[in-house]
Amino acid sequence: MKKQEIAVTTDCVILSQNPAGRKVLLVQRKIEPFQGKWALPGGFVETHEPLEAAAKRELKEETGLEIDSLEQLQAYGTPGRDPRGRTLTIAFVGYTQREEAVEGADDAADARWFDIKDLPPLAFDHDQILQDALERQANNNK
Repeated sequence: MKKQEIAVTTDCVILSQNPAGRKVLLVQRKIEPFQGKWALPGGFVETHEPLEAAAKRELKEETGLEIDSLEQLQAYGTPGRDPRGRTLTIAFVGYTQREEAVEGADDAADARWFDIKDLPPLAFDHDQILQDALERQANNNK
């Protein structure tokens, strides 16, 4: 049996908890797949990199935002979730008290805060990842 190559990525759901309402940080993809579409900040894990460190690195590279603490949400690996090939992502959740200044960089053309009730269509399976993060937050606040 031929061994299948599997890529590992991380994605970050960063939520602001300001009085004006909850917002999520998204990046506009500069490259294919999904060029021009909005997505959660994230990217490929380097060979000898811990998962949380990869998530923090990608977040900083794509948005300029540094965050101290991330909580692992879960892994996503449905075949076909990434048109480039078999890719597993480990999603993380982080919180800020306000909408920190961000700027698209690296492979992100733009970075912005979006009201969670008024989101653009998201790339990959990021709508599911975001919904799972919001559901966990709601359950933790009960």
